[in-house]
Amino acid sequence: MTRPMSLRVHLLVLQVSIVLITVVTAGVASSLFQEHALREAYKDRMVSVAESIATMPAVLEAYSSDDPAATIQPIAQAIREASNVTYVVVTDAEGIRYSHPVASRIGKRVSTDPSVPLSGEMYVGTQTGTLGESWRVKVPVFSGDRVIGTVSVGILESTLDEALVGDTLQLVVVLAIAASLGVLGSAWATRVIRRRIYSLEPDEIAALLETRDAMLHGIREGIVAVDERQRIALINDEARRLLDLDDEVDYVGSPAAEVLEADVLQLVEKRDVDERLILAGHRVLIAHSDSVAVPSGPTAVVLILRDHTHLHEMLRELEGVQGLAEGLRAQAHEFSNQLHVISGLIELGHTDEAVAFIERTNGGGALTGSAAHPGIGDLEVSALLISLGARARERVIGLEIDSGSSLRDLSGDADTRMDVLTVIGNLVENALDACEPGGTVTVSIHDDESCVITVSDDGDGVPSELAKRIFDTGVSTKEPTNGRRGIGLALVARIARRHGGGIDLVTDPGSGATFTVTLVERFTAPTTAVSQ
Repeated sequence: MTRPMSLRVHLLVLQVSIVLITVVTAGVASSLFQEHALREAYKDRMVSVAESIATMPAVLEAYSSDDPAATIQPIAQAIREASNVTYVVVTDAEGIRYSHPVASRIGKRVSTDPSVPLSGEMYVGTQTGTLGESWRVKVPVFSGDRVIGTVSVGILESTLDEALVGDTLQLVVVLAIAASLGVLGSAWATRVIRRRIYSLEPDEIAALLETRDAMLHGIREGIVAVDERQRIALINDEARRLLDLDDEVDYVGSPAAEVLEADVLQLVEKRDVDERLILAGHRVLIAHSDSVAVPSGPTAVVLILRDHTHLHEMLRELEGVQGLAEGLRAQAHEFSNQLHVISGLIELGHTDEAVAFIERTNGGGALTGSAAHPGIGDLEVSALLISLGARARERVIGLEIDSGSSLRDLSGDADTRMDVLTVIGNLVENALDACEPGGTVTVSIHDDESCVITVSDDGDGVPSELAKRIFDTGVSTKEPTNGRRGIGLALVARIARRHGGGIDLVTDPGSGATFTVTLVERFTAPTTAVSQ
């Protein structure tokens, strides 16, 4: 099996081929231009010589003498030697030579057609005469308006070829030096490129790229890399999902400030931040950032994101279950005491008093009594309120549901149901934490043109210095617990904005607080709540 050509050899061959093709093309073009320039230079010289002889007074006077050749031949020879041309031939109107490099040919007719110059026109071209093939110029000799002869000046083609070869040899030497430098430069460039790509072959680079893409787009953590210019260098599919970014848009190269939310961007700017909870859209994320330096480039920041939304909800539900269990234990203890009272009354024979005592217990348990409201048509919301009621009773806090409350069955819209559960759970839990034993929390839910959820407490209220910032991430009136404080109200505010509504706070320090959340979208066409 033939071993594939290495990248180094491949690059070198390509670059050398490009250099050689360029040099050869330039050489051929230069040679053609040089030949044209050489011919034009000799043409200009021959025209100048021919016209100067044709207008020379001594030559014109010689035409009327008895022996024109005796005067014209020496002049023509002197000019021929001075101008470095092969021949200068002067003839009369019949084509009889008055001068020639070979003296024996004077007085004889020229071997080429003199009709063009004798007609009064200049001739330029290549012809073959007695001396061989030559590049020549023929001009007429005028006496007044009459043509009395011709002047022919030429240079042998072999002489032109010799001059061109001499110039071409110099050109070849220069081009050879240029080609050598190009080859050396190609070898150097190949070495630099190989060093920049860590001496990897194309198939190795392709394998690394495929592995990188599979890893980045296959893992469940969101990864965002930001370069030293604060531009997105990399973003994987999970990061797009967690940050609610458009899958069709290429964010690589975009400014990080235009792509990332403020909380996320803050981690990038601070660099090397340990894991913390942040809000991105309607999601609670665990995020941390690290500075990364690579040998071939400047320092970048890599942001790693994990979805904490479901875990946050599970922790809240777990707290509810724990509270419910504590409520059940307290209720079981209460029922045990009541049974002892009933048993004692019966043993004492006071059956009427025992019946009256049973009637005073309202005939129901804490989990099925007043905590469930007939206007709450959604089963999960009703269950949440029952669980919160049990927790409130266990903490000796009253949880009251407004008698006019109503909410449709949200089982057909899981996202909206989860948002409503999140809003109610966070607001009521905060209200319970704000109340002292003996306090009261009031919940009102109205599902009309919009869903309005109001939770009031009679606790200490929100301090005025925090009231304006209470919906910001990380702001809380309670002591931090495992980094989970300052998330609930910020999440509620985002849910409200996402539904086209808002959240309001009315508070009077020392007299409690009232939170009102309005959810508009998906509630504009209400249905009748189902009674329980």
